[in-house]
Amino acid sequence: MNRKKVVIGVFTSLFVLLILGYSVFHISKSRTFQFFGEIVPRVATEKKVVALTFDDGPTGYTSDVLSTLQKAGIKATFFVVGHTLEQKPYIGKAIVSEGHELANHTYSHQRMWFKSQAFIADEIEKTNRLIRASGYNRDIHFRPPYSKKIFGLPWYLRQHNIKTIMVDIEPDTYGSDTGFLVEYTLANTKPGSIILLHPFCDACSGQREAISMIVSGLQTKGYQFVTVSELLAYKDK
Repeated sequence: MNRKKVVIGVFTSLFVLLILGYSVFHISKSRTFQFFGEIVPRVATEKKVVALTFDDGPTGYTSDVLSTLQKAGIKATFFVVGHTLEQKPYIGKAIVSEGHELANHTYSHQRMWFKSQAFIADEIEKTNRLIRASGYNRDIHFRPPYSKKIFGLPWYLRQHNIKTIMVDIEPDTYGSDTGFLVEYTLANTKPGSIILLHPFCDACSGQREAISMIVSGLQTKGYQFVTVSELLAYKDK
């Protein structure tokens, strides 16, 4: 009988740990919840304003994206990786000089869970210094790589009054074809949406091609493009 109770207790404990682990995993990548600090997946507004954001640059393809944005006459927000910005500081300066927003996507683009506070601080603060060196002097927002965050990262962000900017429109989660990226974005964007594209890799030509079509399609629907900081000012308006 005692052995039976022990076996039942072990299996119960394993089951509870499994459920807890599953729950923590899903919380870690949630776009709408974190344990500490402010998380913004979309801004609550009735105004037809949206923010177009890009992750993982800068790379050699950033100039192509800047050219597309200039032709469209809109501003966007670039969540940059510190070590690539360090290698290409002139691109960061070009982003700022053209009126776009720079934001923090960590220095090394690692998953920011199970990391020490010292590691988290180094990743964010080193990238912030590089962003400042690019000439950007407004608030620096943050987006975690792979959306991963549990306790340590949100705690640090809250202590330093840094907003976690997530997204509600990420078309490349579901497909990579240019037509699909455009169709999905136009069909699902709402007032206050934060749109994410990853147009900076060799294999990301479909996303680069989609930018101008997404912009023109949403403008036809009456949407205005703003930076993340500008979008935040529309909250509840």
